[in-house]
Amino acid sequence: MLIPAIHKTLNELSDLLSQLSDSDYCCACPDLSNATIGEHTRHIIELFQCLVNQYPNGVINYDNRQRDYRIQTNSAFAQKSIVDLLNAISKPNKNLQLQQVIDSEALLIATNYDRELLYNLEHCIHHQALIKVAILQSANLTVDENFGVARSTIEYRKQCAQ
Repeated sequence: MLIPAIHKTLNELSDLLSQLSDSDYCCACPDLSNATIGEHTRHIIELFQCLVNQYPNGVINYDNRQRDYRIQTNSAFAQKSIVDLLNAISKPNKNLQLQQVIDSEALLIATNYDRELLYNLEHCIHHQALIKVAILQSANLTVDENFGVARSTIEYRKQCAQ
């Protein structure tokens, strides 16, 4: 269920990107501290890339991102990066170490692939909610009402509607 949810969420992002010109994609949004849709998209993609690319060595460090500015400036390149991720993300669950430096102290925390996939999915949805703030200012874009909404919130709303 986790992999299909990731596919659905990343495909929703890709569908949105297909509606944007690179100018819109790179336009600073005052309501997001002048961040762009492209910057949020790059952040989403690169965290998933960290997980997939660092999976073989068993140590995941999300700070060791590539920071490929083509992802945040070229929506077609971002869409290709999403396709590449979707083709690479299905891997067996295994134990991993999460490496993080906090206040100059290096931490290694036990985790696993499925837990990190879930983290990345929730992180993606959070950033999609921020992206939605930027796109709602544009009348010519369409996005699903549940874009950027947590799965648990969607389920809760369904229960309330009954």
